[in-house]
Amino acid sequence: MSAIITTAEPRAGRPKVTYRTAGDRAVLVEYGHTIPVDLSVNFFAHASAQHLADHPVRGVLEVAPGLRSLLVYYDPAVIGQDRVVAALEELHDDIPEPASIVLPSRRLTLPIAFDDSASREAVNRYRISTRPDAPNVVDGNNIDYLVRYNGLPNREAFAERILRTEWWNAFTGFYPGLPSLLPLDPRSEIIAPKYNPARGWTPEGAVALGGPCLVIHPIESVGSYQLFGRTLPISNLVRQPRSHRIDPILIHPGDRITFVEVTEGELIELRRQVFEGRYDYAIEPGRYAVADHLKLGSDPEVAAEAQRRRATRCAAQELVKVP
Repeated sequence: MSAIITTAEPRAGRPKVTYRTAGDRAVLVEYGHTIPVDLSVNFFAHASAQHLADHPVRGVLEVAPGLRSLLVYYDPAVIGQDRVVAALEELHDDIPEPASIVLPSRRLTLPIAFDDSASREAVNRYRISTRPDAPNVVDGNNIDYLVRYNGLPNREAFAERILRTEWWNAFTGFYPGLPSLLPLDPRSEIIAPKYNPARGWTPEGAVALGGPCLVIHPIESVGSYQLFGRTLPISNLVRQPRSHRIDPILIHPGDRITFVEVTEGELIELRRQVFEGRYDYAIEPGRYAVADHLKLGSDPEVAAEAQRRRATRCAAQELVKVP
């Protein structure tokens, strides 16, 4: 028996929509196609979630946007699956074309220390206990592997890719508080394969890359993304006098992140201020117009440079061993 309830073909700037059964209390709505990653589809998923928040449907309890999906939880005693799907179809008709979508989006600025000692410790533990021959471990770090895999000339060029763009939190998932970030500037796109097998330990605050996504680890955990730096804590499970927000999770879906480079010594001091309740996170309320992203992507010079960098990366990957 197929889990697919129904589908709607793409039209008027809207992606293809597939409705799937997700247990007896949820519907999984998938937008567009699996690959490649398309931020326009992600914007549409966020717009759908926002529309449901602004126009509640009786019986719909919660929605969770993903990279190209929306998980919709409902109370079957109040509303049936067929009515949920009908409400979602009406919702999609009401969402404007991509160039007219404007989403709630805060801007957060976070410090980052590249090649920090905690990340190196995680890499070293992996090399000793799990895979001594791991090709992604070069001189005790993952950064040099990332540089080679993306066809970059040096570490400085890699850092520039991280620092020069705003990173869009496409979704939060896998475990609570883990943001998956994509660059809003296509010229800053970087790619990395995952560890094989996974790491047994990752420090809280570690910044890592897997596939096209950059993540920040909210807690100590296992992990499989390539480590390259560390930032401030982004979760606050124990209340403090000056917490960054009422919600214990700092970064929301649809937030934009900008990184500022600091030394590890400076980061340690900033982290101390966080733990002592003396640090104020740099958070600016705001909105994001999807038209800005579309305008950047359609710029001929930007598109040409993004394509050139993509071709360089693809050529480099042919010469680098995958973990």
